[in-house]
Amino acid sequence: MRLKNVDSGAEFEWGFTSEQYAEFRDIYPPELYARLRALGVASDGTAWLDLGTGTGVLPLNLYNKNADITATDITAEQIHFAKQLSKSKGYDINFFTAPAEHTGLPDNSFDCITAAQCFWYFDREAIKTEVKRLIKPGGKLIKIFMDWSLDDEIAAKSVELVKRYNPVWTSGESAFEDLYDDLFDGRVTESFESCLPFTRDTWHGRMCACRGTLASMNKEQFDAWSSAHLKMLSDYPESFSVLHKIYISYFSL
Repeated sequence: MRLKNVDSGAEFEWGFTSEQYAEFRDIYPPELYARLRALGVASDGTAWLDLGTGTGVLPLNLYNKNADITATDITAEQIHFAKQLSKSKGYDINFFTAPAEHTGLPDNSFDCITAAQCFWYFDREAIKTEVKRLIKPGGKLIKIFMDWSLDDEIAAKSVELVKRYNPVWTSGESAFEDLYDDLFDGRVTESFESCLPFTRDTWHGRMCACRGTLASMNKEQFDAWSSAHLKMLSDYPESFSVLHKIYISYFSL
């Protein structure tokens, strides 16, 4: 995949990191799920669509057997792991591979549509048309973005190290540009901070599952970065927390 607004058009492929994504990216704090439930996500009797679901983190954590839950992603490897995780939990979630802009789902089907860590990857005009087509009157579109804080020492050093080996990686810059883009009228944006727990291994795994490393580095780059990152982490305790900031933008359509 190449996008002109992401990493100067450099190629990246989420399929290369799906296994790490499934293992290490299920890190959203409980407060996020509480806020999404308060907005009506996965409420009894509702239909919810999660776009760009990746390995299904949101649907798996907000699962409600009394809600109709559908989730899509453009990357087949991501959906493969989402289905495996869902099956292991005995959940009934309709996961399938499709671009967010052209899901093929019926008109006026969903009370709520979410997009976490992904909306800036979508074609702006096409996704606007698709969301309007899919949402029921009065339904909500909810965009979620979570990023590490560069005020956190470990996060700052990890980001600097990725950029040393992959200089075109722009981290969350595209996401911040998207965050306040009023694609629809009536945007409400909330934010809060959370210190998330990690070990050296799980933080390294989380960094492996970002766009700047396994998804875009060649083997030589990745091996060099991985070795340097593990060496950096050896200077810190086995367990630690990393400060993150979480943003929720929602629109009533």
